[in-house]
Amino acid sequence: MFTNFKELEAYVLSHKNKKRIVLANAHDEPALSAVVNAHRRGVVDGTLLGKKDEILALLREMNEAPAEYEIVDFDGPELDAAKAAVQLVRESKADIPMKGILQTSSFAKAILNRETGLIPASGRLLVSQCGIFEYEGRFMMITDAAINIAPDVDTQIGIVENALPVANALGVELPKVAVLSAVENVTEKMPSTVSAAEIAKRGIPGCVVSGPLALDGAISMESVKHKGIHDPVAGQADILLVPFIEIGNVLYKSITYIAGKTMASTICGASCPVIITSRSDTPDSKYYSILLAVLRCLKA
Repeated sequence: MFTNFKELEAYVLSHKNKKRIVLANAHDEPALSAVVNAHRRGVVDGTLLGKKDEILALLREMNEAPAEYEIVDFDGPELDAAKAAVQLVRESKADIPMKGILQTSSFAKAILNRETGLIPASGRLLVSQCGIFEYEGRFMMITDAAINIAPDVDTQIGIVENALPVANALGVELPKVAVLSAVENVTEKMPSTVSAAEIAKRGIPGCVVSGPLALDGAISMESVKHKGIHDPVAGQADILLVPFIEIGNVLYKSITYIAGKTMASTICGASCPVIITSRSDTPDSKYYSILLAVLRCLKA
Protein backbone atom coordinates (compact mmCIF):
# COMPACT_ATOMS: atom_id res chain seq x y z
CA MET A 1 0.00 0.00 0.00
CA PHE A 2 1.32 3.45 -0.91
CA THR A 3 1.45 5.83 2.03
CA ASN A 4 2.88 8.98 0.38
CA PHE A 5 3.63 10.61 -2.96
CA LYS A 6 7.31 9.70 -2.90
CA GLU A 7 6.45 6.00 -2.70
CA LEU A 8 3.96 6.43 -5.55
CA GLU A 9 6.60 8.24 -7.60
CA ALA A 10 9.24 5.58 -6.95
CA TYR A 11 6.85 2.83 -8.07
CA VAL A 12 5.91 4.61 -11.31
CA LEU A 13 9.53 5.48 -12.11
CA SER A 14 10.67 1.90 -11.47
CA HIS A 15 8.31 0.46 -14.07
CA LYS A 16 9.77 2.43 -16.99
CA ASN A 17 6.52 2.03 -18.87
CA LYS A 18 5.94 5.40 -20.46
CA LYS A 19 2.44 6.58 -21.24
CA ARG A 20 1.63 9.29 -23.76
CA ILE A 21 -0.23 12.34 -22.51
CA VAL A 22 -2.06 14.62 -24.90
CA LEU A 23 -2.27 18.10 -23.39
CA ALA A 24 -5.21 20.05 -24.79
CA ASN A 25 -4.45 23.76 -25.28
CA ALA A 26 -0.87 23.16 -24.22
CA HIS A 27 0.08 26.85 -24.48
CA ASP A 28 -0.26 27.01 -20.69
CA GLU A 29 2.89 27.28 -18.57
CA PRO A 30 1.64 25.54 -15.38
CA ALA A 31 0.20 22.47 -17.16
CA LEU A 32 3.03 22.28 -19.70
CA SER A 33 5.67 22.50 -16.97
CA ALA A 34 4.10 19.49 -15.23
CA VAL A 35 4.24 17.46 -18.46
CA VAL A 36 7.85 18.54 -19.00
CA ASN A 37 8.71 17.55 -15.43
CA ALA A 38 7.17 14.10 -15.89
CA HIS A 39 8.84 13.69 -19.29
CA ARG A 40 12.27 14.54 -17.90
CA ARG A 41 11.80 11.81 -15.31
CA GLY A 42 10.94 9.27 -17.99
CA VAL A 43 7.30 8.88 -16.94
CA VAL A 44 5.49 10.15 -20.04
CA ASP A 45 5.86 11.24 -23.62
CA GLY A 46 3.92 14.31 -24.62
CA THR A 47 1.66 15.32 -27.45
CA LEU A 48 1.15 19.06 -27.15
CA LEU A 49 -1.99 20.32 -28.89
CA GLY A 50 -2.44 24.07 -29.11
CA LYS A 51 -0.91 27.28 -30.42
CA LYS A 52 2.40 26.05 -31.76
CA ASP A 53 4.33 29.33 -31.57
CA GLU A 54 3.37 29.83 -27.92
CA ILE A 55 4.15 26.20 -27.06
CA LEU A 56 7.59 26.48 -28.67
CA ALA A 57 8.31 29.70 -26.79
CA LEU A 58 7.31 28.11 -23.47
CA LEU A 59 9.46 25.03 -24.11
CA ARG A 60 12.48 27.21 -24.87
CA GLU A 61 11.90 29.20 -21.67
CA MET A 62 12.02 25.86 -19.83
CA ASN A 63 15.24 24.90 -21.64
CA GLU A 64 13.39 21.95 -23.13
CA ALA A 65 14.02 20.69 -26.66
CA PRO A 66 10.83 20.93 -28.77
CA ALA A 67 11.99 17.88 -30.72
CA GLU A 68 11.29 15.80 -27.60
CA TYR A 69 7.55 16.32 -28.14
CA GLU A 70 4.91 15.86 -30.78
CA ILE A 71 3.37 19.28 -31.35
CA VAL A 72 -0.05 19.57 -33.00
CA ASP A 73 -0.75 23.13 -34.10
CA PHE A 74 -4.31 24.09 -33.13
CA ASP A 75 -5.92 27.48 -32.64
CA GLY A 76 -9.67 27.19 -32.28
CA PRO A 77 -12.58 26.99 -29.81
CA GLU A 78 -11.93 25.32 -26.45
CA LEU A 79 -14.44 22.55 -27.06
CA ASP A 80 -12.81 21.68 -30.38
CA ALA A 81 -9.41 21.49 -28.69
CA ALA A 82 -10.85 19.12 -26.08
CA LYS A 83 -12.51 17.01 -28.78
CA ALA A 84 -9.25 16.82 -30.74
CA ALA A 85 -7.38 15.58 -27.65
CA VAL A 86 -10.07 12.99 -26.91
CA GLN A 87 -9.96 11.81 -30.53
CA LEU A 88 -6.23 11.12 -30.27
CA VAL A 89 -6.95 8.86 -27.29
CA ARG A 90 -9.78 7.14 -29.16
CA GLU A 91 -7.36 6.47 -32.04
CA SER A 92 -4.80 5.01 -29.57
CA LYS A 93 -2.35 7.79 -30.41
CA ALA A 94 -2.30 8.83 -26.75
CA ASP A 95 -3.10 7.12 -23.45
CA ILE A 96 -4.17 9.97 -21.16
CA PRO A 97 -5.89 13.28 -21.98
CA MET A 98 -4.96 16.30 -19.86
CA LYS A 99 -6.59 19.71 -19.61
CA GLY A 100 -4.44 22.71 -20.44
CA ILE A 101 -5.76 26.27 -20.59
CA LEU A 102 -9.46 25.67 -21.14
CA GLN A 103 -12.59 25.41 -19.05
CA THR A 104 -13.27 22.18 -17.17
CA SER A 105 -16.81 22.21 -18.57
CA SER A 106 -15.50 22.13 -22.16
CA PHE A 107 -13.13 19.28 -21.38
CA ALA A 108 -15.82 17.30 -19.57
CA LYS A 109 -18.27 17.85 -22.43
CA ALA A 110 -15.82 16.30 -24.90
CA ILE A 111 -15.25 13.30 -22.63
CA LEU A 112 -18.98 12.77 -22.00
CA ASN A 113 -20.06 12.81 -25.66
CA ARG A 114 -21.69 9.42 -26.23
CA GLU A 115 -20.54 9.20 -29.84
CA THR A 116 -17.11 10.82 -29.81
CA GLY A 117 -16.14 10.77 -26.12
CA LEU A 118 -14.43 8.29 -23.83
CA ILE A 119 -17.18 5.78 -23.11
CA PRO A 120 -16.13 2.84 -20.89
CA ALA A 121 -16.69 -0.74 -22.05
CA SER A 122 -19.66 -1.06 -19.68
CA GLY A 123 -21.46 1.69 -21.58
CA ARG A 124 -22.19 3.53 -18.32
CA LEU A 125 -20.94 7.08 -18.37
CA LEU A 126 -20.71 8.83 -15.03
CA VAL A 127 -17.49 10.75 -14.58
CA SER A 128 -16.41 12.17 -11.26
CA GLN A 129 -13.36 13.76 -9.71
CA CYS A 130 -11.25 12.23 -6.98
CA GLY A 131 -8.49 13.98 -5.05
CA ILE A 132 -5.87 12.30 -2.88
CA PHE A 133 -3.64 13.73 -0.17
CA GLU A 134 -1.32 12.44 2.55
CA TYR A 135 -2.85 12.20 6.01
CA GLU A 136 -1.26 10.62 9.08
CA GLY A 137 0.94 8.16 7.22
CA ARG A 138 -1.51 7.15 4.51
CA PHE A 139 -3.49 8.47 1.56
CA MET A 140 -6.99 9.85 1.99
CA MET A 141 -9.38 10.52 -0.87
CA ILE A 142 -12.09 13.17 -1.46
CA THR A 143 -14.80 12.84 -4.08
CA ASP A 144 -16.38 14.72 -5.90
CA ALA A 145 -15.05 18.28 -5.78
CA ALA A 146 -15.24 19.28 -9.45
CA ILE A 147 -17.81 17.56 -11.70
CA ASN A 148 -21.15 16.57 -10.12
CA ILE A 149 -22.94 19.57 -8.62
CA ALA A 150 -25.79 18.10 -6.56
CA PRO A 151 -25.74 14.31 -7.01
CA ASP A 152 -28.72 12.22 -5.93
CA VAL A 153 -28.26 8.95 -4.04
CA ASP A 154 -27.79 6.82 -7.16
CA THR A 155 -25.21 9.25 -8.52
CA GLN A 156 -23.38 9.37 -5.19
CA ILE A 157 -23.17 5.58 -5.21
CA GLY A 158 -21.77 5.80 -8.75
CA ILE A 159 -19.19 8.34 -7.57
CA VAL A 160 -18.00 5.89 -4.92
CA GLU A 161 -17.88 3.08 -7.49
CA ASN A 162 -15.71 5.31 -9.68
CA ALA A 163 -13.33 5.98 -6.78
CA LEU A 164 -12.83 2.34 -5.80
CA PRO A 165 -10.34 1.48 -8.61
CA VAL A 166 -8.26 4.49 -7.54
CA ALA A 167 -8.20 3.23 -3.95
CA ASN A 168 -7.32 -0.25 -5.19
CA ALA A 169 -4.47 1.16 -7.31
CA LEU A 170 -3.13 2.81 -4.15
CA GLY A 171 -3.18 -0.60 -2.46
CA VAL A 172 -6.36 -0.27 -0.38
CA GLU A 173 -8.21 -3.53 -1.05
CA LEU A 174 -11.41 -2.81 0.92
CA PRO A 175 -11.72 0.98 1.29
CA LYS A 176 -13.68 2.51 4.15
CA VAL A 177 -16.05 5.17 2.81
CA ALA A 178 -17.48 7.95 4.97
CA VAL A 179 -20.57 9.69 3.57
CA LEU A 180 -20.12 13.19 4.95
CA SER A 181 -22.60 15.57 6.50
CA ALA A 182 -22.40 17.96 9.47
CA VAL A 183 -23.62 15.48 12.10
CA GLU A 184 -23.87 11.75 12.74
CA ASN A 185 -27.61 11.63 13.42
CA VAL A 186 -30.28 11.58 10.71
CA THR A 187 -32.57 14.58 10.55
CA GLU A 188 -35.05 15.67 7.89
CA LYS A 189 -33.89 19.25 8.41
CA MET A 190 -30.52 18.30 6.91
CA PRO A 191 -31.18 16.36 3.67
CA SER A 192 -27.54 15.24 3.34
CA THR A 193 -27.96 13.12 6.49
CA VAL A 194 -30.97 11.37 4.96
CA SER A 195 -29.18 10.55 1.70
CA ALA A 196 -26.08 9.45 3.62
CA ALA A 197 -28.13 7.00 5.67
CA GLU A 198 -29.76 5.67 2.48
CA ILE A 199 -26.36 5.07 0.86
CA ALA A 200 -25.10 3.29 3.97
CA LYS A 201 -28.26 1.17 4.09
CA ARG A 202 -27.92 0.09 0.47
CA GLY A 203 -24.23 -0.67 0.75
CA ILE A 204 -21.72 -0.67 -2.11
CA PRO A 205 -19.81 -3.81 -3.17
CA GLY A 206 -16.04 -3.55 -2.81
CA CYS A 207 -16.02 -1.22 0.18
CA VAL A 208 -17.36 -0.59 3.67
CA VAL A 209 -19.61 2.47 3.69
CA SER A 210 -21.07 4.40 6.61
CA GLY A 211 -22.98 7.61 7.04
CA PRO A 212 -23.83 10.17 7.95
CA LEU A 213 -20.49 11.10 9.49
CA ALA A 214 -19.17 14.56 10.25
CA LEU A 215 -15.61 15.19 9.11
CA ASP A 216 -14.13 14.75 12.57
CA GLY A 217 -16.13 11.55 13.04
CA ALA A 218 -14.79 10.26 9.75
CA ILE A 219 -11.06 10.88 10.27
CA SER A 220 -10.31 11.42 13.96
CA MET A 221 -10.24 8.47 16.38
CA GLU A 222 -9.96 10.94 19.24
CA SER A 223 -13.21 12.54 18.16
CA VAL A 224 -14.85 9.15 17.68
CA LYS A 225 -13.97 8.12 21.25
CA HIS A 226 -15.13 11.45 22.64
CA LYS A 227 -18.46 11.22 20.78
CA GLY A 228 -18.93 7.56 21.62
CA ILE A 229 -19.36 6.53 17.98
CA HIS A 230 -19.32 2.81 17.27
CA ASP A 231 -18.86 2.35 13.55
CA PRO A 232 -16.42 0.38 11.33
CA VAL A 233 -15.57 3.46 9.24
CA ALA A 234 -15.56 6.20 11.88
CA GLY A 235 -12.13 7.66 12.52
CA GLN A 236 -10.42 5.66 9.79
CA ALA A 237 -12.09 6.57 6.49
CA ASP A 238 -10.12 6.10 3.27
CA ILE A 239 -12.65 7.88 1.04
CA LEU A 240 -14.65 10.99 1.96
CA LEU A 241 -17.84 11.25 -0.12
CA VAL A 242 -19.13 14.81 -0.06
CA PRO A 243 -22.87 15.55 -0.48
CA PHE A 244 -22.46 18.25 -3.13
CA ILE A 245 -19.81 20.15 -5.03
CA GLU A 246 -19.61 23.21 -2.78
CA ILE A 247 -18.55 21.07 0.18
CA GLY A 248 -16.04 19.17 -1.93
CA ASN A 249 -14.56 22.31 -3.47
CA VAL A 250 -14.16 24.10 -0.13
CA LEU A 251 -12.72 21.01 1.56
CA TYR A 252 -10.31 20.38 -1.34
CA LYS A 253 -9.04 23.96 -1.34
CA SER A 254 -8.89 24.15 2.46
CA ILE A 255 -6.58 21.14 2.49
CA THR A 256 -4.39 22.82 -0.13
CA TYR A 257 -4.37 26.44 1.03
CA ILE A 258 -4.99 26.27 4.78
CA ALA A 259 -3.40 22.94 5.65
CA GLY A 260 -0.69 23.37 2.98
CA LYS A 261 -0.95 19.81 1.72
CA THR A 262 -0.29 18.63 -1.83
CA MET A 263 -3.37 17.25 -3.58
CA ALA A 264 -3.35 15.09 -6.69
CA SER A 265 -6.51 14.88 -8.77
CA THR A 266 -7.90 12.41 -11.28
CA ILE A 267 -11.14 12.03 -13.21
CA CYS A 268 -12.75 8.59 -12.94
CA GLY A 269 -15.44 6.79 -14.89
CA ALA A 270 -14.17 7.31 -18.44
CA SER A 271 -12.48 4.61 -20.53
CA CYS A 272 -9.05 5.86 -19.37
CA PRO A 273 -7.69 8.08 -16.61
CA VAL A 274 -8.21 11.79 -17.29
CA ILE A 275 -6.20 14.67 -15.82
CA ILE A 276 -8.07 17.84 -14.98
CA THR A 277 -6.22 20.16 -12.62
CA SER A 278 -7.14 23.67 -11.54
CA ARG A 279 -5.18 26.63 -12.86
CA SER A 280 -4.42 27.44 -9.22
CA ASP A 281 -3.03 23.98 -8.41
CA THR A 282 0.67 23.89 -7.52
CA PRO A 283 3.31 22.42 -9.86
CA ASP A 284 3.69 19.47 -7.46
CA SER A 285 -0.07 18.89 -7.55
CA LYS A 286 -0.07 18.81 -11.35
CA TYR A 287 2.99 16.53 -11.45
CA TYR A 288 1.56 14.06 -8.93
CA SER A 289 -1.76 14.12 -10.78
CA ILE A 290 0.13 12.87 -13.83
CA LEU A 291 1.79 10.16 -11.74
CA LEU A 292 -1.58 9.10 -10.33
CA ALA A 293 -3.00 8.77 -13.85
CA VAL A 294 0.00 6.70 -14.96
CA LEU A 295 -0.32 4.51 -11.85
CA ARG A 296 -3.96 3.84 -12.74
CA CYS A 297 -2.87 2.76 -16.22
CA LEU A 298 -0.26 0.43 -14.74
CA LYS A 299 -2.75 -1.07 -12.28
CA ALA A 300 -5.64 -1.39 -14.72
